[in-house]
Amino acid sequence: MEKDSNPVFFLKSQEGSLMGKTISCQFVFEPGEYDEEFHQLDGQIDLFASELSGFVSVHRWVSPDGRLKNSIYFFQDMESVKELAKFPQHLVAKREVKRWYKSYQILITEVVASYGDGNLVYP
Repeated sequence: MEKDSNPVFFLKSQEGSLMGKTISCQFVFEPGEYDEEFHQLDGQIDLFASELSGFVSVHRWVSPDGRLKNSIYFFQDMESVKELAKFPQHLVAKREVKRWYKSYQILITEVVASYGDGNLVYP
């Protein structure tokens, strides 16, 4: 593989302006049994997150064997992450996590670099 001679070490928002930093919040999980309350809370949490001022995007991945899923939320600031953590429906979902998931792991990281050939915008 040829080394990229011109990497880009910053992220651009959808408007094209430089972002000072980006926070990635990954929720990696093994699904369990979902019910109507789960679907209602999940939709409310997703909507709330997407309306936060620091929201950038959300991406979802499934492991090749289909066992694990990963919901990755990107934010411009930690304040938005904290707002999501305090959202009442999110608190309910956290209390009931064992009801809907077999296992899970949360990973919150600061994205320090993003680069590529310029043809793929991610996040």
